[in-house]
Amino acid sequence: MAVAGKPSLAELSARLGHDFANPAHLKLALTHASARAGAKPNEDNERLEFLGDRVLGLAVAELLADRFPDASEGELARWFNHLVRAETCAEVAQDWDLGRVIVMSGGEAGSGGRYKKTILANTCEAVLGAVFADGGYAAAREVVRRSWEPHLSEIDLAAPDAKSVLQEWAQGRRLPLPRYLEVAREGPDHAPRFTAEVQIEGVEPIRGQGANKRAAEQEAALAMLMREGVWRPPQDV
Repeated sequence: MAVAGKPSLAELSARLGHDFANPAHLKLALTHASARAGAKPNEDNERLEFLGDRVLGLAVAELLADRFPDASEGELARWFNHLVRAETCAEVAQDWDLGRVIVMSGGEAGSGGRYKKTILANTCEAVLGAVFADGGYAAAREVVRRSWEPHLSEIDLAAPDAKSVLQEWAQGRRLPLPRYLEVAREGPDHAPRFTAEVQIEGVEPIRGQGANKRAAEQEAALAMLMREGVWRPPQDV
């Protein structure tokens, strides 16, 4: 479905900072499944979305590791999840003005498809997959760095209370509430190191460490969330 005054592919390429050797990659990345209408399989952007999701994860993990060499794994994991979430991808898609160039059915467009967060986020990942297919990882990494670096300023707000999230996870599965035990305290009084263990009946316990009891409990909760797949660690890309 055509959109009046929509940006050209050349304009989109300029926003991305990547000149496509094969523009067909970008055209495919912009083709929503609703536009396929009986066409041959794989003539939409779903495979590129799958590829782009992995490219984004690796590029964001690398960006965070480079920018914050002293950050803990827990901090990196929280920031990583904020930067690769659908909301952030949708914001980047809006920066690229993708909504006006996505090819979709009239029905999907008529129902507000060009503004749907899920479609924008998925198309954003498909575009990254297209850049990777066209120019390799180095090209895709540069696109990610240019477009995701502005969002690094948000990561201080992207540190949700892991204990609260773990409690909600347990309640959602009708499990008993988490229990936290202090299992060790080491080091001098001016620089102690605490170890805490989180226990949920029916779930294998796990430990975390921190400079105080609360920090150790938070790290234990975070470790359980990552182990159970609630949050993804930054290297899981």
